[in-house]
Order: sequence, then C-alpha cells, then structure tokens
Amino acid sequence: MSRTTNPRAGSYPATLVHEARQGRATQEMLFVAEHEGLEIGRVIDELASGRLIIPANVHHTSLVPLAIGRSVTCKINANIGNSTVASDIDGEISKLDVALRHGANAIMDLSSGGDIPRIRAALLEACRAPLGTVPVYEAVSRVNDVADLASDDFVGIVREHAEQGVDFVTVHCGLLREHIPMARKRLTGIVSRGGSLMAQWMLIHERQNPLYERFDEVLELCRRHDLTLSLGDGLRPGSLADASDEAQFAELEVLGELCRRARKAEVQVMIEGPGHVPFDQIAMNMQREREVCDDAPFYVLGPVVTDIAPGYDHITSAIGATMAAYSGASMLCYVTPSEHLCLPNLEDVRQGVVAYRIAAHAADVALGKPGARERDDAISAARYRFDWERMFELSLDPDRARERYTGGGEEFCNLSTHYCSMCGPRFCAMRLTRLLDELEKKP
Repeated sequence: MSRTTNPRAGSYPATLVHEARQGRATQEMLFVAEHEGLEIGRVIDELASGRLIIPANVHHTSLVPLAIGRSVTCKINANIGNSTVASDIDGEISKLDVALRHGANAIMDLSSGGDIPRIRAALLEACRAPLGTVPVYEAVSRVNDVADLASDDFVGIVREHAEQGVDFVTVHCGLLREHIPMARKRLTGIVSRGGSLMAQWMLIHERQNPLYERFDEVLELCRRHDLTLSLGDGLRPGSLADASDEAQFAELEVLGELCRRARKAEVQVMIEGPGHVPFDQIAMNMQREREVCDDAPFYVLGPVVTDIAPGYDHITSAIGATMAAYSGASMLCYVTPSEHLCLPNLEDVRQGVVAYRIAAHAADVALGKPGARERDDAISAARYRFDWERMFELSLDPDRARERYTGGGEEFCNLSTHYCSMCGPRFCAMRLTRLLDELEKKP
C-alpha cells in the first residue's frame, strides 16, 4: 500500500491518535493490522493508548505504513545522510536503496552539510518507508556558530521538516540546563551530536532548553501534520563507564513527562534510548523506560556492549540490540562497522542492516511473535533437502549466502551437490543422516 492521497491532510487535528480515540479505522491502521496479523480493534486500542505508533506524515504520500510497538514485530532503522565533508544526493540515494533492499523498516536522514532540504526532498520522493530527521543539524548548518541560533530557529526548523513530509523527528527536549553538570562528570561526556549542541547553546545563552520551553508549539506542529516525535536521548552514555548514570536517568524522567504531554495532545511519540550499556544492565534499562514513559515505544541505538572493537561495532551492538528487543525495545537503530570511525559507505550500510535484522528477528523468535519462526523452520527444511536455491531465497541476505557457497569452488559446490566444501561428501552430517533414512527403509 502507498498513500497517493491522504484524507487527513488539511484536517485538524490530523493525527492517527485522534482518529483512533474516535474509534475510526484509517487506511494506515487497516494496512498494519493485516500486515502484522492483528485484529483492527487491537491496533486502534494500542494506537489510542500510545503503546503503538504509525509514523505517517500526511504529506508523505508514497509512504507504506509501518507499526512500531511491543505488540508487533521489532523494527529496525537505518541511518544515512551526508556529513560536512563527504557524500552527495546520489550517494545518499544509493545508501537508501541498499538499506531498503536489505530490509530496513525505517530510514533516518542525518545530513549535516550541503543542500540539506534538497537531499531530504529526494529521499522523501524515493523512500516508501517512514523517514526521520534530526532538525537541529540543519539549524546549526545554517549559521557560523550554534550561539547564533535564536529560540525561534529551533521551532522553525521543526516546522520546515513537518511541512516537507518527514514522518518522525528526533528532538532533544529532555536535556535541561540543570543536567549538564551531571554529564561533566562522565568519562566521555555528551556523545549525542544533538545533545551536545543543545548543551552548548544553553551554556552560551544561560537559558533553558528552548525545545523544552516551547514544547507546546512543537506539539501543535505535530497535530497539524501528524509528525511523530522521537524524544531524543541527548545524554545517552557513550561508554560503558557512563551507562545508567544520574545524567541518563534524569533526562529519562523529563522524557516521561514530555511523553505524557504529547499523548494528551494526541501526538504520536516514541522514546530514544542508550547507547553504550554493559550486557547485564540492558534489561533494567528497558524496564525503567517502560515504567517512566508509560510503555511508550522504545527506540534504541544498539546498545553497544563493549567499547574495545572499533570496526566491528555492528556486532558489539547487535548483541545488545537482541537483548534490548527481547526486553521490550520496539525499534532498533542500526550501527555499522564504521561507527566511531567514519561516514558509512554502501557496504557498511548493508552489513549494519543485516546485523540488525538478525537481532530483531532473534528477539521476535524468542518472544514467540506470531509466525516469527516460520522462516527458520522453512530454511532448515531446505537445508536438509540440499535445496540451495530455496535456502538462498529464505536467507536475510541471499546474495551474500550465494557468494559464500560458490566461493568454495565449482568442483565441490554447485546447486546439484548434496554437500558444501566445509565437509565434502564423506563428512557431511546431513548427507549421512539421509543415507541412514534410506538404510532404514531397506527390508
């Protein structure tokens, strides 16, 4: 489904929460109900309560609706976007194509240089998945120094993104001036780009966070365009040493307050989470968010479970992401091998998306989500039959599976052989087991 027209455009309030609370089933609700295998009444109830969201700006007409919440399958987001020193529109469109082709459910454009509105317009046109942004990046890109920004600029840039059709925005509303001294005690300080920019502005101007002070204006924009808020964790920990500290949890308390204000205004909202977290603290972090934010969908980055593997952080974070999803996270923001090192390239995007699809799927299987294990059982059956084509078809990354199989050498591995180059014909356990089946059938 894609929405060539949207009957909510021009209405007020335009949010799906408002429609759900009126008991009305929209085309977006009907689509996700069928896609997720839920009764439409369940979708309406979850949406009305705020436990489920469907990011769907009324202006993003090519969008295929997506449900995010604990009552549905775990989703993954892929971050793309240029930097002030690298990439262009064509490069970002290529990343978008790779991310969607390998199974990303949502996309975030984190562009911070060049003609950002033009990049975003191109991505919106090409992207059928929900598209998110961090508006403060663009606000800062327009001035020589963050100090040059006025309070109006922070709200104005959110308005521009809403009017252009962005489905969800990260806004760092929960980082308050009084939290900054807590973060100064950390090993790695403030690692969120948006969080550090907001903290710098507050210290320079000796004022409170303008997005917190003017949160009602932000909510009004959301009501007009059905812009979903992703309440950013500007004080997420950037190292294991800083995980679960007073700064992180002080901000979380404010995010809980803002979440309740958004729900009261009939605005869709999710909460962003850490970060770098030791494995044994992940479940506690997920439970704390559920309690403080009244079970709002939790959107987590990783978490990264060890700090010692630059170049492999798609792995260190996927380990944490599986536990996070199992413990209640609704959407996982992927991490690529280039995390902490450089701007991701196409191969980084591919590896990050696949790693996070594995993490999300593993959690869905463990949680017993309806139909989650069907694909696992089907690929296992194909493997036992040596049905290589079917096995590739069911793989999360069919091209990579095929590449690795044929890499064993044509003399050992082709689509007609009943073994691979790892074991060969004499030591293939499944081949030998199938021979046992044949022997048992003999009289």
